[in-house]
Amino acid sequence: MSIEIDIISRITERFIELSGTEKRIAQFILDDVAAVTALPIAEFARQAGVSQASITRFAKAVGCKDVRDLKVKLAQSLAVGQRFIHEEPDLEGIQGIYETIINVLNINRRAIDESALAKAVDWLSGARQILAIGMGGGSTICAAEVQHRLFRLGLPVIAQSDGLLVRMMAAAVSKNDVVIALSLGGYTQEVVESAAIARQYGAKVVAIAPPDTPLAQQADVLLGLVVRENDYIYKPSTSRYAMLAMVDVLATELAMANKRQSRDRLRRIKLALDSHRGGANRQPLGD
Repeated sequence: MSIEIDIISRITERFIELSGTEKRIAQFILDDVAAVTALPIAEFARQAGVSQASITRFAKAVGCKDVRDLKVKLAQSLAVGQRFIHEEPDLEGIQGIYETIINVLNINRRAIDESALAKAVDWLSGARQILAIGMGGGSTICAAEVQHRLFRLGLPVIAQSDGLLVRMMAAAVSKNDVVIALSLGGYTQEVVESAAIARQYGAKVVAIAPPDTPLAQQADVLLGLVVRENDYIYKPSTSRYAMLAMVDVLATELAMANKRQSRDRLRRIKLALDSHRGGANRQPLGD
């Protein structure tokens, strides 16, 4: 398996070691990566104020075969988006962080498919086993949160985020099992393939993911997410709050669908915790 090198990082790291001419070329590239990828070598040399031979030597100095290879690698780095190359002003601030979270929650609140939610609740209420799978950060946390929410309701649930174990557990399901597959992107290969494996063996798949993604296509029921990110890359993804809210909605609907069982389990957990930790009566239930 070949591993792509971020050529922009390599140029930046080696900048101090470069000759004066090479530094001029490096700075010209870093000032406008997109423009450089489109320039013929002659025009590249003219605008940078160097010879074509100097550009060829520069390409080799940063680990490329030739100028063409340099431009290909620059285009690959550019593909992740300009916001990861050029500094963006902080337009949000502390209050802006809260506002973007509120906005993403409002957008997703309006997008809830209540019929899909009802079907998911029905399947989960009668499941022999519930397997929550997610990996890669926010999805891993939310898969664990599915387990934390549902075991309190007396439901047989386990969360897994290890790639191989997810695949193995998906292959061990039965037709009375339900897999909850979570992904903010909807493209995580291990999750998509595990969902497909679980369906192959008869389990129902409930996906919490954006529509029109590979994971959504493997779902028997989709609890869709509207994932919107802005150009301010330094802030963690606000979309994970939408996923967490969907987990809370699902858990609450499940609790309401099985009120007596849920109430008995929650009371027992509350009693066990309060007798252990003491403190005020209104502490969170195990959080």
